Amino acid sequence: MSSSSHSHSHSSSILLTRVVLLLVFLHFSLLFVTNVTGTHLHHNHPHHTHSSDKIINLPGQPKVGFQQFAGYVTVDQKKHKSLFYYFVEAEIDPSSKPLVLWLNGGPGCSSLGVGAFSENGPFRPKGNILVKNEHSWNREANMLYLETPVGVGFSYSIDPTGYDAVGDAVTARDNLVFLRRWFNKFPQYKHRDLFITGESYAGHYIPQLANLMVQFNKKEKVFNLKGVALGNPVLEFATDFNSRAEYFWSHGLVSDLTYKMFTKSCNYSRYVSEYYRGYVSPVCSKVMRQVGRETSKFVDKYDVTLDVCMSSVLSQSKIISPQEQNGESIDVCIEDETVNYLNRQDVRKALHARLVNVRQWAVCSNILDYQLLDVEIPTITVVGSLVKNGIPVLVYSGDQDSVIPLTGSRTLVHQLAVKLKLNTTTPYRVWFAGEQVGGWTESYGNILSFATVRGAAHEVPYSQPARSLVLFKSFLDSRPLPEML
Repeated sequence: MSSSSHSHSHSSSILLTRVVLLLVFLHFSLLFVTNVTGTHLHHNHPHHTHSSDKIINLPGQPKVGFQQFAGYVTVDQKKHKSLFYYFVEAEIDPSSKPLVLWLNGGPGCSSLGVGAFSENGPFRPKGNILVKNEHSWNREANMLYLETPVGVGFSYSIDPTGYDAVGDAVTARDNLVFLRRWFNKFPQYKHRDLFITGESYAGHYIPQLANLMVQFNKKEKVFNLKGVALGNPVLEFATDFNSRAEYFWSHGLVSDLTYKMFTKSCNYSRYVSEYYRGYVSPVCSKVMRQVGRETSKFVDKYDVTLDVCMSSVLSQSKIISPQEQNGESIDVCIEDETVNYLNRQDVRKALHARLVNVRQWAVCSNILDYQLLDVEIPTITVVGSLVKNGIPVLVYSGDQDSVIPLTGSRTLVHQLAVKLKLNTTTPYRVWFAGEQVGGWTESYGNILSFATVRGAAHEVPYSQPARSLVLFKSFLDSRPLPEML
């Protein structure tokens, strides 16, 4: 088949699929509107006080002394776009602790399912109950988890066009509107120190949101932004993705010959660019098949030393890291506790959550049409402008992650420091957590820093909870990471 007729039939089949999806959408949204119009708008009134968002008790949760809230904030009246949040106050003395917004990546994956229930939230689902996470970040802060953009998790748009062509710019704007309106529900947090943290594709979400805040503050001081922390983030797609070949090779996952092909014939950023544009060249196909064969599908790319898998934690990385399909994929996690838990009706009720345009809650959105090519727009420059505006930035890397390897992040942070003429204020050194080395760190101008977390995967708080908490506390206190045992 000639490439033009092939691409023609490809595009017409895509068109057909889209038409079918649209019809299905229209059908369900009509059903939905007739079912809930009566109650829906009343619930979502932006000036509603937060008392109706208070969680009495999550099914199966242990007894705790802190308050939890969950609910919706409308970010677009016209399309009835509503973002879902889950908020846990600090375990001890919340009024003296900062507010931290946590965002997961994807693009299109859930901060509730990944961040709150698999990583650094107060509970982890286990069978029918929740168990306490002893290293929860709400030991140090009031934690706000946001399901963004619209179409992720329980966040929805009644008008299905709300899911079309969503990209970084729309997401940043919606997140800004969300925060402003969330402060109307929780005015006591309005002037609290605010930090934004997250990982993976949040390397795009967070700098862009923080940048909007800085701009907004010039007109009217609303956001008391004190710092940004980015875990294994996509900051400059070519540097981040292409450091993968060296990572694979240095960890013994690929041969010398394949390493050469993976850098010379078709590097990873070229493959991803082609993949997102719907045409993978024969040479890239061949290289990726070879890389796939050698790295093996039994090794978790998000943690090359890990044997087990937790699917909700992995899903957010699958999107920025498309895999060449070769035959059957082996799913080593048949059941995922988080998905089961969040799809229980009693849990949804306790969270004041509802499903709109989807049958069930999913870790990563199936209905969101994200502009994936936005991954190619660098955000390291935005990080630079935050630093210039006096906002401290920490980039941290789990050192077992091959998806966004530490080598790429470290290079980018160092280059930025040189560009901004920042002196090294903490030379590269180890830091400690408990009696062990927690990782390595370096900082520049007391405002930009890089740290690795030893033995951590793409999802640092999931894979190294105790070390991640030490890192988080130092970040909030704007103190260097512990130097001594």
